[in-house]
Amino acid sequence: MTRAVLVCALAMQGATVLAGEQPAVTAIDIALEPDATMIKHAEAVNARLLKVFPKGFKLDATHHPHVSMLQRYVRTADLDKVYAAADKVLAEKKVRGWKLKAFKYYYIPDKEIGLAGIVVEPTENLLNLQQELIDAVAPFTVPTGTAAAFVTTPEDPEINQPTIDYIAAFVPKASGKSFNPHVTVGIGTVEYLDKMLAEPFARFTFSPAAASVYQLGNYGTARKKLKMFELKP
Repeated sequence: MTRAVLVCALAMQGATVLAGEQPAVTAIDIALEPDATMIKHAEAVNARLLKVFPKGFKLDATHHPHVSMLQRYVRTADLDKVYAAADKVLAEKKVRGWKLKAFKYYYIPDKEIGLAGIVVEPTENLLNLQQELIDAVAPFTVPTGTAAAFVTTPEDPEINQPTIDYIAAFVPKASGKSFNPHVTVGIGTVEYLDKMLAEPFARFTFSPAAASVYQLGNYGTARKKLKMFELKP
């Protein structure tokens, strides 16, 4: 997607936010934070992708590796209620004891580039947790949002239209039977990613270490941690 198209899309969405203005809607991600095993693998692939596509993003303090459980637009004024609702659900689970399996790469194409991730085997525990979070947060959600709902910076000032649309359609298109748990690892060319996906994947097991609510950035990255939850072992 070209810069001109991105700017046009943002203008159509009415995305301008005045300095200091609090957006009425926030794009959030309720996510599981992976342990050191997954982080090591994700950072290795991220470094690999940056070598062939330097315009991509680096996994760091503002691009957290994570397993998205639920992405939604919520009313900013209700964020504390969202935290409380999610905390109640998570408090009833022993999530840190789960053994999750990473088994392949995948990517979402956007013309000549793609957003790549490490795919996690969907388990009954993950599916049940997702549905409970959907139900708990439902009273505070809104159907859609604009770029103003996301985190932007001078270095990364834009939110592309596919990102805006993806969060709006997360339920039902990325939930339930369509849930594709994964850890996003970076951006590459479609040509390179096709070659990467054709390589043998060394499967590995990891566990969640924590859970958080993030405000999303471009490409669904976890840019700003809003709330962190302690998980039972």
